[in-house]
Amino acid sequence: MKFRTGITFLLAAGLVSIPALAARNHRAPTSGHAHSSHRAVPKTKKMHGQQSIDPKRATAIQQALIREHYMNGEPTGRWDEETQTAMTKFQADQGWQTRLTPDSRALIKLGLGPDHSGAINASESARFNIVSSPAPAEAQPQGLVEASGVKN
Repeated sequence: MKFRTGITFLLAAGLVSIPALAARNHRAPTSGHAHSSHRAVPKTKKMHGQQSIDPKRATAIQQALIREHYMNGEPTGRWDEETQTAMTKFQADQGWQTRLTPDSRALIKLGLGPDHSGAINASESARFNIVSSPAPAEAQPQGLVEASGVKN
């Protein structure tokens, strides 16, 4: 009984002293100074995608919006507030999103979509092969056995 009590006491003392020893264990600084504050260096935000509309493209969009009576005057080539408002109105009238402009569907509807004139199937020489109609019904075998060519 005394043996068990002694072991229990030693185990309890060991469990109590382990956290106390762990708290006193300090690491030596590796950089030559005791404490350094690690400040987060702000990362520069990398911009992806198109950031502005090319003046030639803006002119083409303005010409189309003027043609469709969403803008007045002459195209300026600048993607200004008047152009954005006209494009937003055009897209809203089509039932499309109005937060991001210009929408690809709106550009296509304005006739400013991608140019497919150089595509393989866009030339006039591309023709579809028309398959001639099958033989008349009376010349075709009537039943499955006749169609298979198997003789009884």
